[in-house]
Amino acid sequence: MKVGIVGAGAWGTAIATVASENGHSIVLWAREHDVVREINEKRSNDRFLPGTHFAESVRATDRLADLHACDILINATPTQYTRAVLAELQPRDVVLVNLAKGIEIGTHFRVSEIVAEVAPSVSRYAVLSGPSHAEEVVQRMPTTVVCASRDTESSAVVQELLSTPSFRVYSSTDVVGVEIGGALKNVIAIAAGIVDGVGLGDNTKAALITRGLAEIARLSVALGADPQTLYGLAGLGDLYVTCASRHSRNRRVGERIGQGETLDAVTASMSAVAEGVTTTRAALELAASVGIELPITEQVAKILFEGVDPRYAIHALMTRQPRSEN
Repeated sequence: MKVGIVGAGAWGTAIATVASENGHSIVLWAREHDVVREINEKRSNDRFLPGTHFAESVRATDRLADLHACDILINATPTQYTRAVLAELQPRDVVLVNLAKGIEIGTHFRVSEIVAEVAPSVSRYAVLSGPSHAEEVVQRMPTTVVCASRDTESSAVVQELLSTPSFRVYSSTDVVGVEIGGALKNVIAIAAGIVDGVGLGDNTKAALITRGLAEIARLSVALGADPQTLYGLAGLGDLYVTCASRHSRNRRVGERIGQGETLDAVTASMSAVAEGVTTTRAALELAASVGIELPITEQVAKILFEGVDPRYAIHALMTRQPRSEN
């Protein structure tokens, strides 16, 4: 198949290497001209994923029109840019696979809802998520993910496209659960980084991950998700790796803030996007619209956007009114 990948950041780059391993022809779109040139001439992408080597079947372009002839499109642009890129691309009715993990500011849309609004010709949508840092995927470390689509044929196509001996793809029909799990785990990962940054221990981090998962599940179920999804790869699996890994951009943002840096200074120094920052506000607004409390997310927002001291925010969580765990 001819596969078009929209976005040559770390994750788009990693997925290109996976798909090319199965013999598919890849057209990888990047807005940055220097990235396109490096991929085509040097077969690498040192700006976004050092150590990558592309097969000859991968070709980069800075023209979205070059993706129109593709059989499958994979969206690897951050959530806040997806609307503009898809509006410009105007994809035809192909299988569209989303890799972005976030909630759109203002609309509170998940990516599936953005696609439905700006690309109504696309009827076959799938979302891929799970514990899958790009740095390990390109090294062919065993990785498992889940592909969710309401159209089971589409998820089967994605399984065939991307399954390799080192990259295993499970299927699901729970688009809502996979999208919300992927989006909110980035917020909890920022909180986990803050815990690391202020020098707290394993007890604190384990409590944060556990209660963070409860928070993610609460919102997901309110939006119609299957609670079991949140205890699978797109929930617990992705949450754990994003909170614990040295590769996690969102965890690193939190760690630096916990060490005393400002959000502006941290984000200005990064070449890649930490989707959890923008998702924090959008998730709180979405939760309020359906009457759901997200206490950890609320405290992350206060730290990020109001300058609240992380230790004060942790104290506020620890001294909330006692209640049942479930």
